[in-house]
Amino acid sequence: MQAQIHRPTPANLRRLAAALQRGELVAIPTETVYGLAAHALDAKACRAIFHAKRRPANDPLIVHVLDLAHAEELAEFNPAARRLARRFWPGPLTLVLPKKPCVPGLVTSGGPTVAIRAPAHPLARRLLQLAKIPLAAPSANLFGYISPTTAAHVSEGLGSRIPHILDGGACAVGVESTVLDITNPARPRILRPGVVTAAQIQQLLGVKVSGAKSRGSRTRQLAPGMLERHYSPRTPLVLRRPPAKLSAGVAGVLLRQPAIKPAKDVFWLSRRGALTEMARNLYDVLRRADAGRYRQIWMEPLPGDPGGLATAINDRLKRAAARR
Repeated sequence: MQAQIHRPTPANLRRLAAALQRGELVAIPTETVYGLAAHALDAKACRAIFHAKRRPANDPLIVHVLDLAHAEELAEFNPAARRLARRFWPGPLTLVLPKKPCVPGLVTSGGPTVAIRAPAHPLARRLLQLAKIPLAAPSANLFGYISPTTAAHVSEGLGSRIPHILDGGACAVGVESTVLDITNPARPRILRPGVVTAAQIQQLLGVKVSGAKSRGSRTRQLAPGMLERHYSPRTPLVLRRPPAKLSAGVAGVLLRQPAIKPAKDVFWLSRRGALTEMARNLYDVLRRADAGRYRQIWMEPLPGDPGGLATAINDRLKRAAARR
């Protein structure tokens, strides 16, 4: 049975909130990507997320809440974490903190910390208000594949595996949230880069912000998005600027629209090279190229931009291009 795609009417939002309370799965829009949501304190409902996505149990889930007050019911906050939440929430920053006993071990892959954030998307926030429960919501796609940024993307990948999709249009940010380990306020670590940058965090806290290395697929992950291979098209992806003339069966993805009309096998992320537009279009363009039955996709990488949005985009591309 195919998932029902719901328009965001008040009646549908009430209906979906009730479904979440009952332990059902609902794919929801956030400002970053679409998430596959379930009652975060219901282990059975969260287990259904892992089953629908074919997600390994060692990869924890991000819990979505309405605000800091609700987050403090689930995690042990320190003063630095509260400062970050007050500055960047609602928004695309996930904080990793010691969990409270009410959070099921399945959500944290058996670990002592929970990843938590308050989304900014108005529909995600309305569902949180109506359902009055925290929502575990990893990206609404089969595990390891390109994240979804439209309801159609969700339907293509999970349409036969989940009951409900809330259509909130295209996601405004387009790449997943920044994940910050703030369990030790003196040594904050970015586990996954995103639109909230290391420089912004460092300026607020006044301490150096470091990064974390990728982890092997068989070990427990500290947070989502840390695997060496992730966000990957089925077509092999090569990080190299496409030549003017592509070989047969090869698609090219450019950072910005070329001045001269290109061949039909050329895609681009932005009309004028704006980073925010590149991030917003990244996954949609990769999905369109992947659907073209090419033998390879050549993708132009971004110039280095340590700590900025380009870092987040290059992080996704590096993982998407990693060998199987």
